Amino acid sequence: MVFDPEQLGSSFYDLLITQYPHLSPGRPIPWTAGPSHADASPLAAAVPHGTTILAIRYAGGVVIAGDRRATEGYQISGRRIEKVYKVDDWSAMAIAGAAGPCLDMVRLFQTELEHYEKLEGTPLSVDGKANKLAQMVKGNLPSAFQGLIVIPLFAGYDARQREGRIFKYDIAGGRYEETDYHATGSGGKDAKTAIKQYYKSGLNEHEAIGLAVEALCNAAEEDVATGGPDPNRGIYPTVKTVSAAGIVDVPSERIAPFYTAFLEKRRER
Repeated sequence: MVFDPEQLGSSFYDLLITQYPHLSPGRPIPWTAGPSHADASPLAAAVPHGTTILAIRYAGGVVIAGDRRATEGYQISGRRIEKVYKVDDWSAMAIAGAAGPCLDMVRLFQTELEHYEKLEGTPLSVDGKANKLAQMVKGNLPSAFQGLIVIPLFAGYDARQREGRIFKYDIAGGRYEETDYHATGSGGKDAKTAIKQYYKSGLNEHEAIGLAVEALCNAAEEDVATGGPDPNRGIYPTVKTVSAAGIVDVPSERIAPFYTAFLEKRRER
């Protein structure tokens, strides 16, 4: 295929879907099902799925976190899967859904933001990043109908407004901003219930991390697809902070005391 480089914009994603659509995530995957899309895809049934992810705003930014378990039907397919990723210096995303398409979308989104910044000499705004991710989710819709659903959660630090921002999505690419917190995935409802119970405006970073860990622990107690902390294996939730300092990984050594406090609270009750 021949194309004119001068006609290309700063969007790597647009280049991919217009010039190389067969390489883009979300392309239809052939399979044989019954007469209705309501029938489950045999392919989707065998694909590992990531589960619970969440984001919480605090005074200086956003905490974004996810459990580490991936499931394949009624089996645990992975105990150490990463669901939270840095996409550029000021933003991160968490993924829930079919693991393969989720990882494809992360890599493409990272490339898209890097490509734009190199060509334009400036990074996309937070709203621009959120809109671009919505476009990618919408592009995955054909695969979503086959059960290969991708539901991201996006968090970015807005240097103009000097605050962290959270965006959630639906499978059709709808983009919605949350002012305080959000959780999604199979244990998202249970995690959100825990956050709602203890969230207050003006949390500091330490409090927000503790609330995120407790919410994931609550989700793990109620949802079999959500993995709780496993001190014996040294497995703890993935937690990152998004702030003026950039994207910072919260180490397991800092997460472990929150889990211990959670267990103590349960014993007291």
